[in-house]
Amino acid sequence: MNPRFTITYAMTQGLAQIERARGFLEAAQLSEKWVRQMSERALLLEAHHTTHIEGTRLTLAEAELLLAGQPVPQADVDDVRELLNYRDAFNLVAEYLDSGAPITEGLVREVHRRLVIGVRGERARPGEYRLAQNYIVNSLTSEIIYTPPSAGDVPDLMRELVNWLNAPGAVHPVLVSGIAQFQLVQIHPFLDGNGRTSRLLSTLCLYRAGYNFKRLFTISEYYDRDRSAFYTALQTVRERDMDLTDWLEYFVTGLAMQLGEVTERGRQAIQLDVFTREYGLNARQGIAVRHLLQHGALTIQSFEALVSGVNRRTLQRDLKVLLNKGLVTVEGATHQLVYHLPKTH
Repeated sequence: MNPRFTITYAMTQGLAQIERARGFLEAAQLSEKWVRQMSERALLLEAHHTTHIEGTRLTLAEAELLLAGQPVPQADVDDVRELLNYRDAFNLVAEYLDSGAPITEGLVREVHRRLVIGVRGERARPGEYRLAQNYIVNSLTSEIIYTPPSAGDVPDLMRELVNWLNAPGAVHPVLVSGIAQFQLVQIHPFLDGNGRTSRLLSTLCLYRAGYNFKRLFTISEYYDRDRSAFYTALQTVRERDMDLTDWLEYFVTGLAMQLGEVTERGRQAIQLDVFTREYGLNARQGIAVRHLLQHGALTIQSFEALVSGVNRRTLQRDLKVLLNKGLVTVEGATHQLVYHLPKTH
């Protein structure tokens, strides 16, 4: 296996942003509670979006309930199983990383098994390479857009991929992760579940190389925001004689964007901790300041929505305290006041 690509300016810029985010997250004094909450949120988003790309119809709110162990009676049983399977497969990857063992075909097959077991009659043959030809079809037009290698070639191609992943030479670890994702989709070794397996393999490659970013990012959210751009980026490689440049540029840009968002949330969390200690904020006031850090403005109505079960007069007193301490400024008429953080913050 000898992946072909050119390092572009956009790729270099994206990799630099990723390295800065990695440095920030490693050095930042982030509370353990915040990191735990945000990593749980990232797992929720990744589980939701990676399965949504494949056609599940769960809402994010339903996914959150299911991962919390709550029933969602109206949900499709296969959609529920796919979501919970993703968590199980992710936990396998997390445990595997602690062992420091190399990536193996057995691991990839076990990831696949956990992702598809018990789903849609198990027609995907969990954990087993396909024995028949499969095709990638445009879901809108039913047109075949890609014919993967023959089933007989799959074992050799997977062996070659795994060998390369364990010794990729001087290729940047982020690019290795992107290449792994594309190559598994290209080989399409399983009857179904290849997309989810490829994205989890990509995550595994990042984590294994020390790019776990405290497990706070979710790359599938980026793909799911504009699925046509995601599929186009993959298809472009095939149209350009297997040149991976455009795909890797797309992959790096998406990861950099996601980590930019994580870094900003981390800075906001640090700033909130500083404000809480310096000004002795109570829990409600902390919620107000967090909202202001994230959104830039707060009204009494939005504050009420954030803190249910508390009367308006109490919340108005909280805002008055923040105003008196110089933590917020206010503008507007009496019943339409809008609170902001001062420019100095």
